[in-house]
Amino acid sequence: MFESILVANRGEIACRVIRTARRLGLRCVAVYSEVDVDAAHVALADSAYCIGAAPAAESYLKAAAIIAAAKAAGAQAIHPGYGFLSENADFAEACQAAGITFVGPPPAAIRAMGSKSEAKALMGKAAVPLVPGYHSDVQGAEALQAEAQKMGFPLMVKASAGGGGKGMRVVAAADDFLTGLEAARREAKAAFGDDHVLLERYLAAPRHIEIQVFRDNHGNAVHLFERDCSSQRRHQKVVEEAPAPGLSETLRQAMGAAAIDAAAAIDYRGAGTVEFLFDGDAFYFMEMNTRLQVEHPVTEMIAGVDLVEWQLRVAAGEALPLSQDQLAITGHAIEARVYAEDPANGFLPSTGSLLHLEFPAEDMGLRIDSGVRPGDAVSVFYDPMIAKIIAWGEDRATALRRLDRALSRTEIAGVVSNVAFVRAILAHPVFQQGALDTGFIDQHREALLPASGPVPDKVLAALTLAEMRWRSGQARLAAAGSDDPHSPWQLTNGWRLNSETHTDLTFLQGEDVYSVTLHFRPEGLGLVLPSGEYAVSFEEIAEDHLAIRLDRESFRARILREGPRRWVLVDGAVHILALQDLLHGVPEDVAGSGRIAAPMPGKVMAVLVQQGDQVSQGAPLLRLEAMKMEHTLTAPHDGRVDALNCAAGELVDEGHELVVLVEN
Repeated sequence: MFESILVANRGEIACRVIRTARRLGLRCVAVYSEVDVDAAHVALADSAYCIGAAPAAESYLKAAAIIAAAKAAGAQAIHPGYGFLSENADFAEACQAAGITFVGPPPAAIRAMGSKSEAKALMGKAAVPLVPGYHSDVQGAEALQAEAQKMGFPLMVKASAGGGGKGMRVVAAADDFLTGLEAARREAKAAFGDDHVLLERYLAAPRHIEIQVFRDNHGNAVHLFERDCSSQRRHQKVVEEAPAPGLSETLRQAMGAAAIDAAAAIDYRGAGTVEFLFDGDAFYFMEMNTRLQVEHPVTEMIAGVDLVEWQLRVAAGEALPLSQDQLAITGHAIEARVYAEDPANGFLPSTGSLLHLEFPAEDMGLRIDSGVRPGDAVSVFYDPMIAKIIAWGEDRATALRRLDRALSRTEIAGVVSNVAFVRAILAHPVFQQGALDTGFIDQHREALLPASGPVPDKVLAALTLAEMRWRSGQARLAAAGSDDPHSPWQLTNGWRLNSETHTDLTFLQGEDVYSVTLHFRPEGLGLVLPSGEYAVSFEEIAEDHLAIRLDRESFRARILREGPRRWVLVDGAVHILALQDLLHGVPEDVAGSGRIAAPMPGKVMAVLVQQGDQVSQGAPLLRLEAMKMEHTLTAPHDGRVDALNCAAGELVDEGHELVVLVEN
């Protein structure tokens, strides 16, 4: 075994690798970009080296800088995590040339699977089932269009060099082919530096099932069963589980054998994942990821193994710790990816500082993998994942309940998260029945993303009491500094001479206005909400955390402040409102407007309207490339384009006003 290891990654995977390496007694070295100097993975490592500026291309993708850091630190091995350089054959070769062990497969195996078209050709020779399609290097638009006509529609255009949903377009009809092809190529070029694509028959409702495989240098190979990753948005996974619901033992063995054959065909070493599309009783090779997967914890929980430890042992020349007949499935595990993103706004990433972050305590049935802490920033430069929450149970129903309870006790403020959306997935009857396919989220979008209703009474009550509490605290400070701190005029309990008093507050959410009144009476507090008047009382549990009684209902809420914006965490949900404040104004993302601003830094790829155009709600206005993905910004309401403040090719900052839309 090695004595020291460098982790060439960041975030939760870097933390996850470091924890296992430290348990094995290894000295751990981290690398970081300038913006990550105080990141969690840096604090967790024994030593750390800065490798460049914030953009990944200037830091985490700089192979030479990473190898130089490993040499300086005396690291004997480099673990690439996933993403970044984890599937870069040139980087693996550079490690070998530097005398450093690359914790991953041989460069030749990475290259074999690096091109989807080449991978499919190899798998065809190895008799691994393939989705019918076109995988040639002839890439002219006319040639591709002719092949598409032969295949028929709908079909999928996919980037040959990548994954993660980038460079993928479903084309429903012949008239849409060239538009879909151009979009897929643009995104593929931005994400992978390669605009080669392949075409495949579009399977309308397949399941996405993958097999975890492992091979060592001694001729041993095993699979560690399957994971179902069918719950996806924008072709990216949200919820994963193991084993796959409803999969027969016969199919499990057949898919496992096919996955081992796929790995053997390229003389694979270490951990890999063979991904299949499963349609009815047939399965088709989709791709092989030559690295550890984000969702590997569900496999670890049902198989009782540490896959990172296995990676390190195999890379150090040891044999696999277990044989196939020693592996068995125990229970069921489900993982939720918690992202800083806005599901109601096309799943756009949400950047900003984590004002508050709290997870439930881990136990034998619950695991939290995270690479951020309270106060950390979710940056536009990297993946917006906050954490992975993984629950295990003796059966699927138990794992589901544990995961939902863990999500209900997860508190995130400062950025918008997808926690409520994931809970809606878990609660949906189709998901509960295990009747999954990759179209599940799109098919049930209205149920999973219901239109927002009025702000609940409990939220308004918590907001009002917290505001009163904060103002009372400010008044106490003022009274303490006054000439007569004992004067009745310095009291902070709502006292008025010969009468009760009240406080009026107004909160806003979008275009909705909520006026509330808090009465201070001898017998206690009274709260007038839009739905009626209630008796109310509260006590402060901790800073920003209140125990509240609203008439006969008791509940707890956490309320955080950010300028005029208020974050209310109650009943496992997060509500964002603004206090109407003439001094500070109201944030437009809370109050609503016809101002369409850049949700993050990016490049304007195309402006689709002209000044003076009349547009309908939902009409596309422009395309913005950010985080290597294209995002189409649409009209929030009917209106006239009053101003265009950007042009195609322009780089814009977050918040830059792009379009002004005036209601008719």
